[in-house]
Amino acid sequence: MINRRSTLKSMALGAVSTLALAALGISSAQADNKELKIGFVGVTSGPAAAWGTSNVRSMQTRAAWINETGGVKIGNDTYKINIVTFDDQKDPKRAIAGMEKMAQEGIHYVVGPNVDDGAAAVRPVAEANGIIYFPYAFPKALYQKPASNAVLGMIANYQSGPAIYKYLKENKGVKKIAFVAANESDPLSQRDSGVEAAKALGLEIVAQNDTYQNDTRDFTPVLTPIVALKPDLLVLSGVAPANAPLLIRAARELGYEGLISTETAQDAKVLEEGAGEYANGFISVGGASTPEIASDAMKEFVNRYTKMFGEYNDESNTKVYALEYIIETLKANPAAINDVAEFKKTMDTFSAPNPFLKGDAKLSYVGMTSFGQKRQLSVPMVVNEYKDGAFQTLFVGSVD
Repeated sequence: MINRRSTLKSMALGAVSTLALAALGISSAQADNKELKIGFVGVTSGPAAAWGTSNVRSMQTRAAWINETGGVKIGNDTYKINIVTFDDQKDPKRAIAGMEKMAQEGIHYVVGPNVDDGAAAVRPVAEANGIIYFPYAFPKALYQKPASNAVLGMIANYQSGPAIYKYLKENKGVKKIAFVAANESDPLSQRDSGVEAAKALGLEIVAQNDTYQNDTRDFTPVLTPIVALKPDLLVLSGVAPANAPLLIRAARELGYEGLISTETAQDAKVLEEGAGEYANGFISVGGASTPEIASDAMKEFVNRYTKMFGEYNDESNTKVYALEYIIETLKANPAAINDVAEFKKTMDTFSAPNPFLKGDAKLSYVGMTSFGQKRQLSVPMVVNEYKDGAFQTLFVGSVD
């Protein structure tokens, strides 16, 4: 009798659990799925918040989509994706703390950090704890041997800069160029790379030593001597999204009529709110998609992202890729789930359909030309021009 009652009780509890899961829209099979934690360590507050926020939102949107459709099968197991985030506030010390947190949680794959200092600072932690991380930062030392745990998640400024300057020289008659940068290692490094690229193209550099503090709000004193030199192109090296409209507005109010560009991704909404019509013609690296090349999956991603967060950042066309590469590489070699050495072995020959582009485009790792090893995600290099509240495609390129 006791056994019968216990059996009936167990059946009743099972029925209740099944009904509860059904009420939440979760099948029993989904409830039994394993969990795959993917980390994010980057900046989601302060002047550069847009960079990291687009990472987090892209990851959360894609993870929710995957989980909604039953999770992802890797080897013999099916996983639901759990995104674990940490705001490093653009502080290298906090970035280290964030990566240590990921290690403590047993996370082997982390997206970010977003800036050079943070990406360099976390390297020892990542290497000591078996973590592959995907920075949006450009120091070549992170991606060249003996380093092997960092994978560049976007097009670097020393890849996009020469392409932008060459295009503007050939199509807009640019001959004289000026650079201005925040007095921090990340933008200063990008400025130096830009100067080198401009020299290689034979452009006349009329200014390259002007800097500002990142908390500056009145850029008139900084830009007045530069505008007086009448460059054809003013490059805002490594400019944070919150500072770009202030610099643009100050330059235009000083009477500057030339072109303005940057190699960093920007936020159209921030530009519209901060600079208005002054931002028209501003050139920047955009998200890795255009209406002409976007697949139905990319369009659905944009719709899901917009529905989830109430707005969309063009830069997320690039940021959606990191999670996709992690998952597809793990699918190609399930042994890499807990062994980053297996992940590294797979990168050299990895190839999978690119769901976000039309046609037969492939996901693959690149970087041989820039780094001597495949430590970069292959994503389209889209260069945009801002006009009346939105970005328009100027041209599309690629790197190898």
